[in-house]
Amino acid sequence: MIRVPILMYHSVTDRPNGETAPLAVRPSDFAEQLAYLSESGFTPLTVADLVASLNKNQGRSVPEKPVVVTFDDGYADFHSQALPVLERYTFPATVFLTSGWVADAGKDAAGRPLDDMLTWGQAREAAQTGIEIGGHSHSHPQLDQLPEAELRQELRKNKGLLEEKIGSPVATMAYPYGYSSARVRREVYKAGYFAACAVSNTIAADRHDMLAIPRLTVARHTTINMFRRAVEGSAVPLIYLRERVLTKGYAIVRRTRYGLQRVRGNV
Repeated sequence: MIRVPILMYHSVTDRPNGETAPLAVRPSDFAEQLAYLSESGFTPLTVADLVASLNKNQGRSVPEKPVVVTFDDGYADFHSQALPVLERYTFPATVFLTSGWVADAGKDAAGRPLDDMLTWGQAREAAQTGIEIGGHSHSHPQLDQLPEAELRQELRKNKGLLEEKIGSPVATMAYPYGYSSARVRREVYKAGYFAACAVSNTIAADRHDMLAIPRLTVARHTTINMFRRAVEGSAVPLIYLRERVLTKGYAIVRRTRYGLQRVRGNV
């Protein structure tokens, strides 16, 4: 069985605001984490590269120690803090971008950004250095709670804007808040995505659904010892015990909430 640690980052900054603070990684910690991956012989892939390598018809193979680095939302500090470190270690990465949160979204602005966000120009510049740009919805809603028409609009507007502004196909995405459902995954596939990332805090494997690929959260409290154990696949369930319990509990709440909305005729 092929096992791949897929890392989920958000903001990389020493000065996070209140809302992004728990998931904001210090630049010095990020540099230490990438140094460990590089020195330990990990081969970095984008999400699209990984999926292509798992697809035997593509004629590629998965390297011996693969790792995937991803970033959600599209914070401005990706360009100023994370990208220089990625370039130093020649690491590609995947940025899942919320199109309505882009700093210069203009008439397409939607939702409420949690901090300073990338501009379209910065996203294009990142893509030109080998960074994969993926989808993350248009306004960052809870996709599994949306009616069908709104769900389709969120997915397709995001994909369309990204392809228009970046100038290249967008084939992967990540679910806002990490949650999806069978209904959401069907719409993701219909929108033209061949892979989508969740969270789950589990090492990804070739047995997983490519529309629900698990990732490992890297947060402010992630020590280098926790990081090493996580990417090496050592005691991952224990490291993420609290997160996994909360995720399972909240999944029940979300399914119940959506069921009640259907009964009331709101979706």
